[in-house]
Amino acid sequence: MDKFLSGKTAVVTGGTRGIGYAIAESLADAGAEVLICGRTETSVNDAVERLRSDTGSQSIEGRATDVSIWHEVFELFQFADRKWHKLDVLVNNAGVGIFAPVADLTPDDWHKVIDLNLSGLYYCCHAALPLLRAAGDSYVFNISSLAGRNPFAGGAAYNASKFGVNGFTEALMLDHRNDGLRVTSIMPGSVATDFGHVPGQGGNDDWKIQPRDIADVVMALLRLPPRSLVSRVEMRPSRPPKK
Repeated sequence: MDKFLSGKTAVVTGGTRGIGYAIAESLADAGAEVLICGRTETSVNDAVERLRSDTGSQSIEGRATDVSIWHEVFELFQFADRKWHKLDVLVNNAGVGIFAPVADLTPDDWHKVIDLNLSGLYYCCHAALPLLRAAGDSYVFNISSLAGRNPFAGGAAYNASKFGVNGFTEALMLDHRNDGLRVTSIMPGSVATDFGHVPGQGGNDDWKIQPRDIADVVMALLRLPPRSLVSRVEMRPSRPPKK
């Protein structure tokens, strides 16, 4: 594969499986040094071993990090600073979905979703910005969702978090575009992962977007010249089941 990211560095949150794993694999295949995080040491260590085996790259590291906890995020990027002194690519992919009508949605469930999906994304961007600025030509990808523009019953917490992600992403771009930072929100619809499910969905996943499809979009955007920015990408299955 074309090693067009040789010499570049990347952090991928939620990189132990699904979309995050596919993006981390593609970045490593293209020559980048990659740091992934996940919630548990076991899941992170297993993913690092698989990524090294799948890509043949030894330039892959992992750290157990709960991105909803500020001090853990700060330590993650301190590690990246000690290792690289800069950061070229940040992929904010970590997320959770808890689906229930508002009457049944507990305050604890609300905070789990908002704290991880929205506050965690802010923590990562805030901690990473000095390193992203030091790179001079850097990129942030925030993995959002079509649920960030299309509410659905039972999705109050998830919808709110992803509407927030989309607004935050555009503001981040406007705040720091002249610092050499490009920012894109990627908004997929139904993806074939074990992330969770919206009530009523299930069965055969062949029609759904695959994690690799999202990774391919990330790689295509990284190939664009620095003068160009695609600020938002909406992705949906091309042939969903007929209702």
